[in-house]
Amino acid sequence: MEVKQDILWRVYLSFIGMVVMGIIILGKIFVIQHIQGSYWRSMADSLQERYVTMNAERGTIYSDDGQMLSTSVPFFDIHLDMMADGLREDQGKLFRDHVDSLAIGLSQLFHDHPASWYRSFLWKAYRSRERYILFKKNLDFQTYQRLSQLPLFRLGRNRSGMIAEMHEQRINPFGLLANRTIGLWRPHAPNVGLEATYDSVLRGKDGRQLMRKVAAATYAPVEGYTLEPENGKDIQTTIDVYIQDIAEQALYDMLDSVQARYGTCIVMDVKTGQIKAIANLGRQPDGSYWEDYNYALLNTEPGSIFKLATSIAVLEDHLVSPQTQINLYQGALKLGNRTVYDAEHHQETWVSVEKAFELSSNVGFAQLALLYKNHPMQFIAHLRKLRLDRPTGIDLLGEQAPLIKTPQSRTWSATTLPWMGFGYEVLVSPLQMLTLYNAVANQGWMMKPYLVKQIEDFGEPIKTFSPVRLEKICSDTVLHQVQNMLRAVVTDGTAKKAFQGAPYAVAGKTGTALVADGKAGYSNKVYQSSFVGYFPADDPQYSCIVVVRSQPHPRVYYGADVAAPVFRKIADQLYALQLSPSNKPNLPPAQPRVDSIRWSALPVRVQRMGLKWGGVAKQYVELKNNSSGQVMPDLTGLGLRDALVILQQKGLQVKFSGVGKVIAQSLPAGTFVRKGQRIELTLN
Repeated sequence: MEVKQDILWRVYLSFIGMVVMGIIILGKIFVIQHIQGSYWRSMADSLQERYVTMNAERGTIYSDDGQMLSTSVPFFDIHLDMMADGLREDQGKLFRDHVDSLAIGLSQLFHDHPASWYRSFLWKAYRSRERYILFKKNLDFQTYQRLSQLPLFRLGRNRSGMIAEMHEQRINPFGLLANRTIGLWRPHAPNVGLEATYDSVLRGKDGRQLMRKVAAATYAPVEGYTLEPENGKDIQTTIDVYIQDIAEQALYDMLDSVQARYGTCIVMDVKTGQIKAIANLGRQPDGSYWEDYNYALLNTEPGSIFKLATSIAVLEDHLVSPQTQINLYQGALKLGNRTVYDAEHHQETWVSVEKAFELSSNVGFAQLALLYKNHPMQFIAHLRKLRLDRPTGIDLLGEQAPLIKTPQSRTWSATTLPWMGFGYEVLVSPLQMLTLYNAVANQGWMMKPYLVKQIEDFGEPIKTFSPVRLEKICSDTVLHQVQNMLRAVVTDGTAKKAFQGAPYAVAGKTGTALVADGKAGYSNKVYQSSFVGYFPADDPQYSCIVVVRSQPHPRVYYGADVAAPVFRKIADQLYALQLSPSNKPNLPPAQPRVDSIRWSALPVRVQRMGLKWGGVAKQYVELKNNSSGQVMPDLTGLGLRDALVILQQKGLQVKFSGVGKVIAQSLPAGTFVRKGQRIELTLN
């Protein structure tokens, strides 16, 4: 009996344990289903569904005359949904009827596999019932368009299962042209130039697409759950493509001829401060030149072009006049334990301040700066009034703060002040020096330099940037004196040879500075050659600075021989094309830009631009009204984007070559066209 009871006790205990365990399990099921159900269902959905980012279309950067400087080009990734309704209905009749012709078309389009390979691939995918097979990556628009016209694929996504996902790549259509200033946007890398400065404007706002898991590591988009992206805005710069091309070519020719280390050239509109061109070329290891750094914003010792600031200071304080006599000591003067030398040898002694400026005498300007020996902060105050102690504020990332020493500076010494007088012991950028000279050309008013004229949304301005007048740099009397001194440099001074025979008047200043070369210091004999000025001097339109950094121990390095000829070449071409009364107007007038204009907004924009219903304006309105007809319109002058919209509405197959705007079309305007017909566009 005791054995039986012991066995029964164990059975009862096991039974009770199983009952308790069952109750616990049932309770847990109840909690999971009814109390925690919503949480676990959301967790399951999160494993099966996810949102992916839909990148917004990045805005385009345009030149002053409407040329594309940086834009986004569409590329396509192609996926196949082999469970699409059209492929499965009637036991796959549609697929069987078209698979052979589709395979032949794919082979002829891509030329990478025979038709038999594509047929085998398609049948294998069809039998596997996969929903999101990656088929092709990075197809350009022309290839994608031809692909979408192949048998089966032309029936659309729901019937053919072809899914096209577009993404964009950023390109600079003009390549090297102002490349460093414009920048090249990259999604996961440091960016520079206007692409970085105006990134928040250009990038827009990304959208979201709900994707559902259809197989291991494979997701397909869910229809109806899409938050469309908000495309970025366009910006119109002050850069003139033609002036930029002139400046870069002139700079490149000189750099290549003297094998210089790097050079920069900036052209500014005198009255507005708009930057019309900014070239930066650095020598590469293979001997070529590329826009590798924005040297226009690089702080260096400016050398003799800084003598303008010293002249304004001493003339404004009435310490001297242009006719005051000063001893040049035949080009060498010992000050303390250092000796000042003039860059070019001469035997001059007593000359006027104006003549010392013409000769670019370091000895003379060291003595002028020493007039402030007992009150150096008075000299510093003049430099601050000329805004040489602060960045210009240009709308471009990377501008550094300049260095203007004071008696409180750690490196201030007895020779700092005289050396500052001729452009040493200070660090300023070429852009800062150009801004100062531009103020002299602009009747003493300093303008803030800028690169962007307006921000646009589909061609309509939403924010406009106007010229900013900063301050008057000196009195009218001193202004007139330094203007005459700058003209004398060209007519009788160091720049006389470079501008001999010019049909227009130039005012400017040469500079030749021995600069430090890293750890080697000044022993490597590296020189910075410069010329900065404006033209025509009688009615200034453009100011320009050219700065060239030499290799060690150069054969040619004087500013008059290296930088001034670049300035002359630029000025000659701009004068001949834009400024000469006998030639004007040689440059064609800028055409109204419509690459990004909404059709519905065009009449308002045409009226705002003061145009009549003729010429280009009429052409675009007619294209808008007739874009859906079967008569080929004249596409000349359109951007590629607008041309594609019109031709797609007509069902035409498009092939194009080049970048820019349409200059030729294979189907003449006025001819009748049919859907599926092929047209070739040539862009400029």
